[in-house]
Amino acid sequence: MPVEHLSPAYRIHTGRLVLRCWNPGDASLLSTAIAQSLEHLKVWLLWARKEPKDLQQRVGWLRQSRGEFDLGQNFNYGIFNLDETQVLGAIGLHTDSYDDALEIGYWIGAHHINHGLATEAAAALTKVAFEVNQVTRVEIHCAPTNLASAAVPRKLGFTHEVTLRQREEDHEGCKRDSMVWSLFAEDYLTSKAAAARVEAFDAMGQKIL
Repeated sequence: MPVEHLSPAYRIHTGRLVLRCWNPGDASLLSTAIAQSLEHLKVWLLWARKEPKDLQQRVGWLRQSRGEFDLGQNFNYGIFNLDETQVLGAIGLHTDSYDDALEIGYWIGAHHINHGLATEAAAALTKVAFEVNQVTRVEIHCAPTNLASAAVPRKLGFTHEVTLRQREEDHEGCKRDSMVWSLFAEDYLTSKAAAARVEAFDAMGQKIL
């Protein structure tokens, strides 16, 4: 069933985190989080090289992100602390060209790495992808040299299927490899992601997971 015909989870609770759809009002918190981690992010993420953005640009991106979310085209979430006073990072379920799969992408602020937050957030979105969006496959892509990022799918039971050579541009403008990790629906129930304690809510605040 195509993901755009399914009701997404707008809000997700884990033990330490709130993952929720971005709103324009998050602009200041997001700008602060990016500014504090910009040099760290530029190494791995192409969009970070276009930073910093002013507040009007940030609001514009958040409005676009929310619109895509509402239309089922792309699902970007902010990663917040429990009282939602701080952005700790971001994560997304990306549709790309897939009709039966979603790709998870994530980043964690430089001051919050090495605390398992990326793994906790990715486990939650993996669970949502299979149990709410009902996809047949979830993928995570990362550079082989990004050891922290590659550790996330490994911990959650994803399989490293292939390393594509020279597929992405790094921060110095050189081509680098990209690892593809996959988890299929038939393997999900025995994965660590399936055991994650997660609550998910729809746009009306009704619990759906």
